[in-house]
Amino acid sequence: MNSRNIARKIIQRVLSEGAYSNIVLSNELNNNELSDKDKALVTEIVYGTLRRKKTIDVIIANFVRDMTQMDDGIVNILRVAIYQMHFLDKVPGYAAVNEAVEEAKDISLEGSKLVNGILRSYLKNEKEITVKGNRIDELAYKYSLQPWMIRLFIKQYGEEKTMQIMSGLNATPKVTVRINGIKGEYDDIYEKLEEAGYEIEEGYACPEAISIKGGSGIEKNPLFAEGLITVQDESAMLIAPLLDLQEEETVLDLCAAPGGKTTHIAELLENTGEVLAFDLYENKLSLIEENVARLGITNVKTEEMDACTLDTRFISHADKILIDVPCSGLGIIRKKPEIKWNKTRQQLKDLVPIQRKIMENAWQYLKPSGTLVYSTCTLNKEENEENIKWFLSNHSDATVQKIFLGKKDNFIYDKDGSLTIMPNEYMDGFYVAKIKKSY
Repeated sequence: MNSRNIARKIIQRVLSEGAYSNIVLSNELNNNELSDKDKALVTEIVYGTLRRKKTIDVIIANFVRDMTQMDDGIVNILRVAIYQMHFLDKVPGYAAVNEAVEEAKDISLEGSKLVNGILRSYLKNEKEITVKGNRIDELAYKYSLQPWMIRLFIKQYGEEKTMQIMSGLNATPKVTVRINGIKGEYDDIYEKLEEAGYEIEEGYACPEAISIKGGSGIEKNPLFAEGLITVQDESAMLIAPLLDLQEEETVLDLCAAPGGKTTHIAELLENTGEVLAFDLYENKLSLIEENVARLGITNVKTEEMDACTLDTRFISHADKILIDVPCSGLGIIRKKPEIKWNKTRQQLKDLVPIQRKIMENAWQYLKPSGTLVYSTCTLNKEENEENIKWFLSNHSDATVQKIFLGKKDNFIYDKDGSLTIMPNEYMDGFYVAKIKKSY
């Protein structure tokens, strides 16, 4: 099975079955004997096609009467081919056409003729693609987003910042790692990564971060296996330090899996105190436990819990609490581009009551004078600033503490003291607020 065929099957599973791109891609790369070059091509095609699906579909619609009447397999063969021809310079047009036609023959002869006709028409007329509709439809074509998402961003951020957001969401993410202070010093680990042949640079915003620009897969590296580093986006790395952790404190992480922020909290506590890590799904707790064991952490306990249901055992129990609440994920589209296509406006609205229940319960678990950090990986203000505004109006003992982490082009310091991180090539889109309990 060749690279393009594997990529098409992954895309089909993501779009037709709702599978997660990162999980299916990882499984397929592990189960097929591919060279590093072919693995890189599959990864490029999968993420690129999912990222640019709207643009690609508009192009296909220029050469066919009704895409909805076409076989899913044929449509995805066309998407992969158009992605390569429109966005990748290294693939000659005729080669992409021939491979797509051959692959389509496995589905049907009629389908292969359709693929051949559409792709050859595209090659002749690629400069004459027309976009039907209004300015929002033009932006949807250019940035490959659902029109409702674009309207939402413009309403909440204005047009200029929306352009920045949309451009950032299409950026190819860099791999960043967080050094584990329990096991090593930053400079030593940096040096070891260089010696192992990685092309690296210091992090963009976080003192614990190392950005990896080139080299083999980091999770097979001995430094990862020995627990000296953890793969984590820099936006997520900023969260745990905002708790202002002191040795021997009790910290609750109510929505902890897969454990990136949990383990960061434990490292900052230098294995003192106690970190209680909860998640709704028991099978996800094993991910936290694996990370804890690899990193040499001894102060974390995991337990299954529904953060929406109050557990009286923990009332006034914690010095610090992190709630990285379930959210729409609009800030991490760089890494999970299918979020563009599988989220609806209603789903965003449905999340708000869940987030507010978690905030209410977390507040009861917090001791007087304690700190609660609320974070999301979305850019939807209804799940961010509006939740904080609602919370403050219901809790006279709550005060937002001003966050300042330096000046960056993608940092928006909100009026209430919270921080919105815009996506760019270095960071996911994120939101964080720090709330102090006065009594």
